[in-house]
Amino acid sequence: MALESHSKLIEEYKQRVRKRFMLSAFLLALLAVLVIFDIQVGSSNIDLNELLKALAEGPNGDSSTAFIVWEIRLPMTFTCLFVGASLSLAGLLIQTITHNPLASPYTLGVTAGASFGAAIAITMGFAVLGQTWIGVSLSALLIALFVSGFIFYLGSRKSLSATTLILVGVIMNFFFQALQQYLQYCASPEVAQIISGWTFGNLQRASWISTAVSSVTWLCALFIAFGLAWKLTALSDGTERAKGLGINTDRLRIFVFTISSVLVSSAVAFIGTVAFVGLISPHCARLILGDDQRFLILNASVIGSSLMLAASIISKLMSEGATLPVGIVTSVIGVPFLFFLLMRTQR
Repeated sequence: MALESHSKLIEEYKQRVRKRFMLSAFLLALLAVLVIFDIQVGSSNIDLNELLKALAEGPNGDSSTAFIVWEIRLPMTFTCLFVGASLSLAGLLIQTITHNPLASPYTLGVTAGASFGAAIAITMGFAVLGQTWIGVSLSALLIALFVSGFIFYLGSRKSLSATTLILVGVIMNFFFQALQQYLQYCASPEVAQIISGWTFGNLQRASWISTAVSSVTWLCALFIAFGLAWKLTALSDGTERAKGLGINTDRLRIFVFTISSVLVSSAVAFIGTVAFVGLISPHCARLILGDDQRFLILNASVIGSSLMLAASIISKLMSEGATLPVGIVTSVIGVPFLFFLLMRTQR
């Protein structure tokens, strides 16, 4: 009887795993469709045959379509993809280590801090090895690490509720937005305009450099997260349970906060502030796939990329002949979602 029950449990587990693999394959297929559609849509739409010809010509192709695809559309699409993946992975990691469904890089103020750090570098013309993007990235990372450290300190206090932690994030957002506005006020009109555009999440600054940096950052973080998957799964079941399994939870949280800060900084450094992607995607992944971190880590990133690409497509379709900043679209989607989560946590 016990053997039969054990066999039944194994079979049920295998069925759940197969179902999760099928759902993961569907999400990847959806992402591929959105990638193609995002490349096609723009101020001048490109049909599928023209797109395939342009891709076949390569980056040195003579046609105007090849130039548009290789120099403009592909960098924008892939930067969008990897930024969405980075923000979503950061959101998943933060929600796991804080046990807070409302936590994300944006709601905790990490994104605002990174954006302020980027604004400092832009205002000062800070460059490393002659490259402005390195200076902007490092400056964004330093402030993001400061905010993460502060949030970690507050989160380690057991008397602090999940809602209070989010209120602290709101305060951090207002604080860094005020500092950023002061920088804009003091800066020259040209620099002030650049900083202002940074707050909207604009893909117009995307390039092959932004694609390379954001993709490498996300891939490194992804492999690290997979290596920590069982520890994160144990931590998601409770701090005491994780400690009982011999996990140093404080060290794990510090390490994960650092990874999340790097992910957010690499995203903000190139396209600016993008709200709520890191909040929505992990919840969608849990709803579809459950709480197993082995599946959540990749699929939260896939959903985040899909959400960013969908926002990019909507932004192009909404403003004919121009591109609406993608951060505006994600905010419109994210605000009601945050309100829904807030109401649910109060029940």
